[in-house]
Amino acid sequence: MVTDIEPSVTVIILAAGKGTRMKSDLPKVLHTVAGRPMVMWAVEAARQVTSDDHIAVVVGYEADQVRAALPAGVTTVLQADQLGTGHAVKLALDAGVGAGDGVVVVVPGDTPQLHGSILAGLADSQAQSSGGVTMLTAELDDPSGFGRIIRDESGDVVGIVEHGDADDAQLMIQEVNASVYAFDAAALRNVIDQIDTDNAQQEMYLTDTVSLLRDALGGVGAMVGDPADSLGVNSPAQLAEVDAVMRERVNSELMASGVTIIDPSRTYIDASVTVEPGAVIYPETYLQGDSFIGAGAMVGPSVFLEDSSIGAGARVWYSVVRESKVGPSTEVGPFASLRKGTVTEEGAKIGTFVETKNTHLGVGSKIPHLSYMGDAKIGESSNIGAGSITCNYDGYEKHDTVIGDNVRVGSDTMMVAPLEIGDNAWTGAGSTISKDVSPGALAVERSDQREIPDYDARRRKKADGQ
Repeated sequence: MVTDIEPSVTVIILAAGKGTRMKSDLPKVLHTVAGRPMVMWAVEAARQVTSDDHIAVVVGYEADQVRAALPAGVTTVLQADQLGTGHAVKLALDAGVGAGDGVVVVVPGDTPQLHGSILAGLADSQAQSSGGVTMLTAELDDPSGFGRIIRDESGDVVGIVEHGDADDAQLMIQEVNASVYAFDAAALRNVIDQIDTDNAQQEMYLTDTVSLLRDALGGVGAMVGDPADSLGVNSPAQLAEVDAVMRERVNSELMASGVTIIDPSRTYIDASVTVEPGAVIYPETYLQGDSFIGAGAMVGPSVFLEDSSIGAGARVWYSVVRESKVGPSTEVGPFASLRKGTVTEEGAKIGTFVETKNTHLGVGSKIPHLSYMGDAKIGESSNIGAGSITCNYDGYEKHDTVIGDNVRVGSDTMMVAPLEIGDNAWTGAGSTISKDVSPGALAVERSDQREIPDYDARRRKKADGQ
């Protein structure tokens, strides 16, 4: 929901850097937190104060990858040479972002924990201020690496000094810049060209606008925020810390809605996952991507679920489910693997050490244990005996197996596709079925059993060279 703020708000998200301390070829802002790229957390926060067509993301390193992660309505501005945060904002303004009156909010793309409510508060404060900028700060026990907030004797903000440019006294300051700003749009355009590169990094620092705007318009607004909500990610260790914070938020919101999570510290749920009230999630469960858990479902322990749905009242435990649909009251596991295209209808069962792929299992049908069903359509109330396999691949192409309603497939049946087994049919245990089976028939395919007397003794004698 967009907050009702007047005048209009534009948000610029800074996402051009590589993030060298991440030691990864992946752009820093594309590292995921609670299943969502960091830059998309910034976009979601921005959406709380404005619409997509008033959000601009400055891209640079691997720009095409970052663009591909963004919603279609969001503007992107290319910063081909990363010459500082001030340079990034200048490029956005030169491209027409934030034109006219209003508020321009600037947000780093690596602050996934930043609430949209914080941006709303900054923008609202700036809209009511006569100054040129309202900024977010934080108090840190260890402020190393962060720009320090410089205040005068009366406590007013007079500027920001980057860590590399700070003197010994300034390095003792514990209030730091969170790199989140709400600017008066016109005032920002008036000073952006005055930023120089006379600093340790020889870059255009956006922080320099604070002292420029104070000189031009007077007071600088500052909101002191919680460090857990506002500080960025610069290393894999910080990424893990922030991911834990965001997972805790996701779990807390789900529990507040009526979901039971047995051990939240060992439950990993992406922000994109929908879990209905009444569901129960056990420890060591990973719910990822575009997934859905229905009311009353019991998931876990030890389940990995990706881009899949679990119907109401279903039970899934010690299993891997990918791009599949588990129907209501279905039982899956333990130790089952459901691969892409698996669909089960109500009351079905996929049991211990069963693997399925592109298989539709009808109402009440069961694959209890030790079987592989691939490229199969199984009707209602059928049972697949242990050790049975659909032989769906001939070395060149995949083929389908169609099994009707009320079919009884005997244990250790090999079904050589393409194949159709009619309703109410049976197969004998240990058979290799390579021809269609008529409805109601029993199909048995076994060679005659032979015995070779004294076989063991003869082999032993041969092995001893006699």
